[in-house]
Amino acid sequence: MAPSAPRTRAAAALRMKQIAIDNQDRTIRHLRAHLAIERRGLAATKKELEETQVALEASHKVIAELTELGLSMSKKVERMKVKKQQVRANHVECHQKFQARIHEAEDSMQAQHLLIEALVDEKDSLLQTIHGLQEANNAPAPFDGDWEEEPEEEPEEEEIEDIPLDEGEIDDE
Repeated sequence: MAPSAPRTRAAAALRMKQIAIDNQDRTIRHLRAHLAIERRGLAATKKELEETQVALEASHKVIAELTELGLSMSKKVERMKVKKQQVRANHVECHQKFQARIHEAEDSMQAQHLLIEALVDEKDSLLQTIHGLQEANNAPAPFDGDWEEEPEEEPEEEEIEDIPLDEGEIDDE
């Protein structure tokens, strides 16, 4: 029995080693399968990262273009504001000149009206003097006895009002 015991032990030891090797082989296969799954996951993640990077770069490019466009628009808006202020200043200046001309015309019309009144008064005075001289000389009156002065017609003056111009209107003078 003795010779069979070492054989049995050696066979058992070999059998144990074979089981351990089989277990290690299964573990290695399991780990290799797990590694392959992880590699596929990493490849998918890497592809997503690359796509995200491309999208991010495109987004940065769009943002840069929009920023440039925004700056350009800001400059245009500033130029338009300056131009609007200039137009407004020109408008106010033209309005003031127009009002000054209106006042000059009103003053001139008033002076002419006063001059006309003075001439009418002088005419009346001269007619009275002529009439008085004719009576003193017993000369026939060139006018009939029913001398009537024509009623003075005051011309209707068209009053020109200062019309305020609204913001944004342009005085076409």
